[in-house]
Amino acid sequence: MKVKRALLSVSDKDGLVPFAQGLAALDITLVSTGGTAAALRDAGLDVISVDQVTGHPEIMGGRVKTLHPRIHGGILGRTDIPSHVEEMEANGIEPIDLVVVNLYPFAQTVAAGASDEEVVEQIDIGGPALIRPPAKNHRRVPLVPGPAQYHALLPELEGSDGELNEHTLKALALDAFRHTARYDADIAEWMSADEGDFPELLMPEFEKLSDLVYGENPHQRAAYYGAWGTRTHLLARVDQLHGQALSFNNLLDLDGARNLAGEFEEPAAVIVKHNNPCGASVGQDVNQAYDQALECDPVSAYGGVIVVNRPVDIELAEKLASTFVEVLMAPEFEEGALERLTKKEKIRILLNRERRRFNPGELDMRRVTGGLLVQDRDRSNEGREQMTVVTEAKPTEEQWTDLIFSWRVAKHVKSNAIVFARDGRTIGIGAGQMSRVDSTRLATEKASIAGLSTAGCAVASDAFFPFPDGPLTALDAGATAIVQPGGSIRDDAVIEAVNERGAVMVFTGHRHFRH
Repeated sequence: MKVKRALLSVSDKDGLVPFAQGLAALDITLVSTGGTAAALRDAGLDVISVDQVTGHPEIMGGRVKTLHPRIHGGILGRTDIPSHVEEMEANGIEPIDLVVVNLYPFAQTVAAGASDEEVVEQIDIGGPALIRPPAKNHRRVPLVPGPAQYHALLPELEGSDGELNEHTLKALALDAFRHTARYDADIAEWMSADEGDFPELLMPEFEKLSDLVYGENPHQRAAYYGAWGTRTHLLARVDQLHGQALSFNNLLDLDGARNLAGEFEEPAAVIVKHNNPCGASVGQDVNQAYDQALECDPVSAYGGVIVVNRPVDIELAEKLASTFVEVLMAPEFEEGALERLTKKEKIRILLNRERRRFNPGELDMRRVTGGLLVQDRDRSNEGREQMTVVTEAKPTEEQWTDLIFSWRVAKHVKSNAIVFARDGRTIGIGAGQMSRVDSTRLATEKASIAGLSTAGCAVASDAFFPFPDGPLTALDAGATAIVQPGGSIRDDAVIEAVNERGAVMVFTGHRHFRH
């Protein structure tokens, strides 16, 4: 169908005038409401006011203006059905062939901290009511929901003498329904704030940011979505400077590495493989931190994801270029470093320009068959003041440093998690075992394979030791201090066993399972 008459009613007037001028150049009659009509007239365009069409003035401060049969009938009427045409003629309804409408800035008003009264006034009524009719009748009436569509739509109209193809019409309708769904979800989220963080109906919104080559395995399709309206996400303000596109598994590992690196203010390096840290360290500088992180498990580190929280200099670049790295993320690359690294074809290099903190109140969501598990994110970060010494022996200052460091790392290791650490570096990590004793043994074996001594280490366990065998296994390996949540019915037996060895143990009161 050829577009002969268009209705324009927008809140966001960005790009409106050039688009309307293009419509007018195609001899399309323009019908418009209040502020939109004024903007078009100021640009020298001829506009028919909506009240001229309806025969009724806009009322209630503009709350009611387009809710009228001569508007909605003109949009919903099917000109290929004779009875519709007859009814339109009998009621003085002229067809409307194109609708340009977007909605009041509700989410932006909420984000600006406006009062409830101001927010309520930004709940659009006429806008959604105008979007749905052309979206339903999209085979005849294209709906343009925002400025993003102007640039593509106008050339198509110009090139086809005012007609649009079926694909464009359906795509516009899809955009329209997504637009109103997102808008209503924003309103529902705001209105459900009094229900707490877990409302009766949870409506998370995500927008696709990129397609991925495949998922965890090549036969699985995949894409990356960012939470709608959030101020930051995994790849926000991240520039890929080199390498192939990031994969599904790259992103999972990157998320884990970034979260662990974010625990430290000191120069730090984190190496993650299969969503578990295989090495983490702080140091006097980032080079020392990387060297120590790598020494923890150099075999597993091959092909890992590395995140550092300081600029990469040429010295570190040379070290990284000498091995296989899947992904490297850093806040900056000094002169010559990037040139050296880009000689490696397969390394994916990411510049992290994000300096904002995490999103407060963000929920952790995990899909299960036919459902969704939702919980608070584990933001708990216990320090020395939250820990209780439960043994006769008290930690030295050096032991306190190692205990806190190992505890921070254990939080990011898959359960059951055991972390041996000394002097600001991981010595051995046991992850993902069904038995906590097995994780302890695995951590000591990993350290031995790497040629590192567990003597004098602090050991962190992400959950309590149910029996003395776990702590005794760690102490047998040379550990001298243990940090764990506590809370087992056999805590007294565990404490007694550690006391008999003259070792230190502290309780945190919080566990950090990571399933």
